[in-house]
Amino acid sequence: MVGAQCLLRRSDGPPAFAVTPAWGALGGQDLLTSRPLQWPRQCRSTSYLTDIVWWAGTIAMAVGQIGNFLAYTAVPTVLVTPLGALGVPFGSILASYLLKEKLNILGKLGCLLSCAGSVVLIIHSPKSESVTTQAELEEKLTNPVFVGYLCIVLLMLLLLIFWIAPAHGPTNIMVYISICSLLGSFTVPSTKGIGLAAQDIFHNNPSSQRALCLCLVLLAVLGCSIIVQFRYINKALECFDSSVFGAIYYVVFTTLVLLASAILFREWSNVGLVDFLGMACGFTTVSVGIVLIQVFKEFNFNLGEMNKSNMKTD
Repeated sequence: MVGAQCLLRRSDGPPAFAVTPAWGALGGQDLLTSRPLQWPRQCRSTSYLTDIVWWAGTIAMAVGQIGNFLAYTAVPTVLVTPLGALGVPFGSILASYLLKEKLNILGKLGCLLSCAGSVVLIIHSPKSESVTTQAELEEKLTNPVFVGYLCIVLLMLLLLIFWIAPAHGPTNIMVYISICSLLGSFTVPSTKGIGLAAQDIFHNNPSSQRALCLCLVLLAVLGCSIIVQFRYINKALECFDSSVFGAIYYVVFTTLVLLASAILFREWSNVGLVDFLGMACGFTTVSVGIVLIQVFKEFNFNLGEMNKSNMKTD
C-alpha cells in the first residue's frame, strides 16, 4: 500500500505483530493529502477536492483506518494507538527507495528508535482485554468518571471550535492539534465499542437489540468525530508544515487517547509497575524517533559531512 502511494507521489514530481501492517498502509497518506493543500493558492485553479493525488491519499487513509478498526477489536487500545507511529518510518524508508528522497542520518536513527520503541511497547503491553462483553461496555460507558471526562472534553471542544479556532487557528498550530486530539477521545473508544457490540448483534438473544442500538449510537459518534477531525486536519495542513504537524499531533493525540481509554476501559489496571515504566519508555522512544524523522528531515546532515567536519578540526 505504501509503495503504491509513493508511486502516486512520483506523478506529482490478533497479536500485535499481526496488526502492525495496518500502520504501513497509513505511512505515506499524509504526504499525499497535504501536498495539494500546500501548493500556493495562486497555482491552484481548482479545489483540492478535484485533485487525484489528494483523493489517492484520502482513499489510502480510509483503507488504513479499516486496518485500525480491526486492530482495535483484536488487541488493547494502549498498544494499538502508540503503534500508529510505525506508519512514519515505513513511509520514510519506502519514499527514500521509490522516490529517491534523501533520508539523512537523523532520519535513519529516528526510524531505528521508532521500531525499537514499538518492540518495547509490544513486550510490556497488557496481554488481555479488560472489557470483553457488551454488558461490561455499557457499564463502563455509564461510569460517572468517564461521563464527567466526556463533559469536560465537550466543553473544551466547543470553546476551541467556536471561539479560539476562528481567531487563532491559522497562526497557532496547537489549536487545530488540540481539536483533532480531543476528538480522539470519542473516535478510538467508539471504534473499540463498535467491535464489541457487533459481536452480539447477529446472535439470536434478547441482548442483540440492545447491541444494535448501542452500535448505531457509537457509529453516529464515530462518524461525526471523524468528519470534524478530517476538516481540521486539512485546515492544519493548509496553514502549517506537515512534518511539524505530524510529529506534534502524534504525541498529543496518542496521549489523550490513552487517557480516555484508561478512564473507560481501565486497561492499565492489569499493568504492573515494571510494564508501565517499560511502556512509558517505549512511547518516549517512539516519540523521539518521530521528531527526528519529521522535524529534521530537511537537514543536510550525513556521515560524510561529519567526517569532513572532523578533518577540518584536525
